[in-house]
Amino acid sequence: MSTAPAHHEHSSQWAKRALIGIVAVIALIGLGLLGAAFLPRWWSHRVADQANGSFTGGILLGIFYGFVFTILPLAMLRFTFRKRRPSKTWAWMFCVAVLLATPNLLTLGIVFGSGKGAHAGERTLDVDAPGFRGASLGGAIAAVIAFVLWEYLRYSRRHARFEVRRLKEELKEAKEHPPPPAPPEG
Repeated sequence: MSTAPAHHEHSSQWAKRALIGIVAVIALIGLGLLGAAFLPRWWSHRVADQANGSFTGGILLGIFYGFVFTILPLAMLRFTFRKRRPSKTWAWMFCVAVLLATPNLLTLGIVFGSGKGAHAGERTLDVDAPGFRGASLGGAIAAVIAFVLWEYLRYSRRHARFEVRRLKEELKEAKEHPPPPAPPEG
């Protein structure tokens, strides 16, 4: 007799979860459509306001945004995944890394987007922030190269320390236990 209420409670929990899931999917689709129409225009106008129609301003701004908002997410991801953490912590820290990359993601949305908002953003950047898109790509590539070199230097330094420690131990061992003298020849 006690299984019927438990079964009903279990079914109602699944119904609530399904309803929440459906509402979340509909909300994400709506936000995606709204974002595809609004965000490229908004972002291109923010960049255009900062560049002030200057070719030099567009290039410098592109290098800055490309570099900074690539290196910060990479550093955050390295910090996030360098040691074992609970999966919820990884998820939150990954979300922070994505938020740090938002300017570059918005620029990518303009460059690769096929909607009217992306085309309007391209036109705005072409006129009011010339050179921004290419310089942003250059800054992002420079950031990835700098990050890879930094990680290589960290790895090689750690490896060199380990090698020095190993050689010191070998030298100490050799001093404590010298090899037997070689037999005389002939």
